Amino acid sequence: MRVPRIGISLGDPGGVGPEIILKALESVARPAEAAFVVFGDARVLEAEAARQGLRPEWRRRPDAAAPPAPGLYLRDMPTGLKSLASGSATKENGEASFLFFEAAVEEARRGALDALVTGPVSKSAWDMAGHKWRGHTEYLERFYPEAMMTFWSDRLRVALLSHHLPLREALERVRKDVLTGFLRNLHRALERAKPEEYSLLVAGLNPHAGEDGLMGSEEIREIGPAVEAARAEGIRVDGPFPPDTVYHKALGRADIVVVALTHDQGLIAFKTVSFESGVNATLGMPFIRTSPDHGTAFDIAGRGVADATSMKAAVALALDFARPGAAGSTPR
Repeated sequence: MRVPRIGISLGDPGGVGPEIILKALESVARPAEAAFVVFGDARVLEAEAARQGLRPEWRRRPDAAAPPAPGLYLRDMPTGLKSLASGSATKENGEASFLFFEAAVEEARRGALDALVTGPVSKSAWDMAGHKWRGHTEYLERFYPEAMMTFWSDRLRVALLSHHLPLREALERVRKDVLTGFLRNLHRALERAKPEEYSLLVAGLNPHAGEDGLMGSEEIREIGPAVEAARAEGIRVDGPFPPDTVYHKALGRADIVVVALTHDQGLIAFKTVSFESGVNATLGMPFIRTSPDHGTAFDIAGRGVADATSMKAAVALALDFARPGAAGSTPR
């Protein structure tokens, strides 16, 4: 049986990505059960490994061929960085992180990888380098319009109807047709990625889910009808529930995914209970993409004190999703 092939893009060289990836590979990656391919500049990784006192035993892989056997591989992508500066967003680091990610996505899209783990990037650094994507998910939506941002932990699971949009734009997406399509795509992606019995709980938009129209009508006009339409298609879904109580219903329930209508509506709750262990997972594509649920942490980059718990969970979840026929619970 072919082993899972997991790609890992380095993220911003000036952030904590190199540090937490090396820490995660030390404790999570078991070379006998998968092929792990790191996309990054060897100089950056070697400098960080030396700082941590690590000696990762990876094989250099100069081309884009699929890894032939289990083990730890390095796809060395020299960036021409004049310095290995940490701690701030720069145009050079933004360009490097984008190239690492772009190369990894290309291999995943052609089937050479089963899952992709992405190190944290700086949106401002991408912008400085001329890449206008607001993040990994937006870039992936270019190829996969049904790509969905979800968040996983042992304590809570959340899917976002909209993510990196200004709030005014996000509110415009709270429409019956948009939400019905999202519920349909989410159900299909969950069934394909992890064949378990999931139930979806949809959050309302207004306080008390509108209180029968007294505090807003979106629940009556858009959200409720979308839930009913999805349920008529056989999807296990209920709502809308008051946004301040729906997470309580899902807490500790591995079989429930909360559908949040905006970025902060979902992530304030998720990061409150799972900041250190949460994983961002992009569903709705032929391959799974995971990442830690935090950013580049420039303020502590290069100091050796970054907590790698979320990156370890991202690697473990990617491996869990990528195993043929796997249907395990979210790894710790």
